[in-house]
Amino acid sequence: MFGFLIKKSFFDMWDNLFRIVIINLGYLVVFAVLLYFPLLFKSIPILFYFSMIIGIVLVSIYTGSASRFTSEIADYEAPGFKEFLDYLKETYRSSLIFALLNIVLIFLLSIAFPTYGRMKSIFGPVAFSFLFWLTIVWILSIQYFFPIQSRLDKNFKKIMKKMFLLFFDNFAFSIGLFIGSVFILAISAFTAFLLPGIGTILLWLNVALKLRLYKYDYLEEHPDTKKSDIPWDALLLADREKVGKRTLKGMIFPWKE
Repeated sequence: MFGFLIKKSFFDMWDNLFRIVIINLGYLVVFAVLLYFPLLFKSIPILFYFSMIIGIVLVSIYTGSASRFTSEIADYEAPGFKEFLDYLKETYRSSLIFALLNIVLIFLLSIAFPTYGRMKSIFGPVAFSFLFWLTIVWILSIQYFFPIQSRLDKNFKKIMKKMFLLFFDNFAFSIGLFIGSVFILAISAFTAFLLPGIGTILLWLNVALKLRLYKYDYLEEHPDTKKSDIPWDALLLADREKVGKRTLKGMIFPWKE
């Protein structure tokens, strides 16, 4: 299943190259705001932190709409950019709450980690270790936030619940997703983050959720089936037919196939 996830994500990106580049250009603008404006007010702490908060909120709200956009691509649609504002209206509330929650967590952890790290009693290392692993769980779980928002629910509480359920039920898969996202981000540095870029990371995560949900649809119809016995070949048949038998070699050298 994971191999097909890689293939589908790549060819979905390739078939929508222009859309992905535009999404990534939007990210460059939003991150410019996030990085540039705090520097203007670095001598005024209140304005410095306020501008950082505004920047994080903008990134989150933009990501909500961009994720909804890439979710359509994952469904073999061809969304237009005039629909981007409609997606923004659909997602901005939960994206805003998500941004504020992350800001609070970053603030608390920035205080907690140094505090517990300086403690010389046994409680310090234990608390530090607990917070560290809690942070790892949070990072791996929030991979599902925007895909769930795009595909399943717009209610913040329900998104959070489904996000953690998906993570704990798909632990190894979630680690694989994170490694894939880091790899995409790393190779994006060579193109100034225009390709594959964050837009492709969102597409990667949306394709992953789309395919993973087939498991739950199947288990709902066949509740006695063990997870190890899920017939992925049958569940992915329709998507494999839509993606086709394309290969990287055939894409670059079509005359050799």
